[in-house]
Formats: sequence, structure tokens, C-alpha cells
Amino acid sequence: MKCFEKLVKNIICSSLPASFDPLQFAYRANRSTEDAISNLMHTTLTHLEEGNGNYVRMLFIDFSSAFNTIVPLTLVTKMKALGLNTTLCHWIFDFLTNRSQVVRVGGLTSDSLTISTGAPQGCVLSPLLYNIYTHDCKANSSHTSIIKFADDSDLGPD
Repeated sequence: MKCFEKLVKNIICSSLPASFDPLQFAYRANRSTEDAISNLMHTTLTHLEEGNGNYVRMLFIDFSSAFNTIVPLTLVTKMKALGLNTTLCHWIFDFLTNRSQVVRVGGLTSDSLTISTGAPQGCVLSPLLYNIYTHDCKANSSHTSIIKFADDSDLGPD
């Protein structure tokens, strides 16, 4: 399944626009934590150097269980808006809905539970699907930027 997911991931990545979420620094080729920090520092220092008593406010957010927050129908709508193939979008929807889940501890196994939200932890596609799900989380002011690293975000400067 991991090999198949890698193929699907490559298809999705090749279909995304070149300008896709430039401020998301995780799970992207040639992007790293250092790039996110450098971007944050550059943005902050540029703003402060403008003078006029400028100041900076930053808010750091760590979303707990972020992959679990994905709503498949909303994700598919966003994927279609990005121009991804409709058949692929339907496959992703089916992949994320009506999944059976059990918990094993030692020799004990829980009853099966059907899950229809979120993306599986440890799945090859989950980080990319989360990036697509949050790609439209952008600042609506030229004085604010939202820099994202996976499921962590920084809001600044002000």
C-alpha cells in the first residue's frame, strides 16, 4: 500500500500549481525547518527596519492531532478547486472514509470502530493531504504573514 500511496502522492504533487502554498515549509522538496525560521527572521527584521516605531507580534500554534481534523468532503472540494483529477479526488474521499480502526494492547484488541474523518497517522499521503487541506489558510493583510511548518503555524509580524 505504501508503494501505491507514493505513486498517488507523485501524481498529486505533479498536478499542484507551482505557487502552491509558498509559506508551507514541511513535507515539501527543498524546504526545511531552517527555511521556515529564515523566512520568519527575514520578514520580521525587514518589518522592524522600516522604522516608524514598528513592532512585531508573533503567535505560535501547535495543532494537536492535526491530521485527525481533516474533513474528507472539504478536502476533496479543495482538491477539485486546485484542478486535481476528479477520479483521483473520489479515490481520496473513499480512502479517507469508512476506515475500520482497532486498538491492540498486549494480547487485547478493542472492538472495531468506523472512522470517516482525518487521515491515518503514518500514511504516506497524510502530510500532503494536510498541506492541501490548509493551503488556503493565508493572511488577509499585507502586514501579516502565516508561515506554516507541517501542523505548526506562526502568525506574524504585526
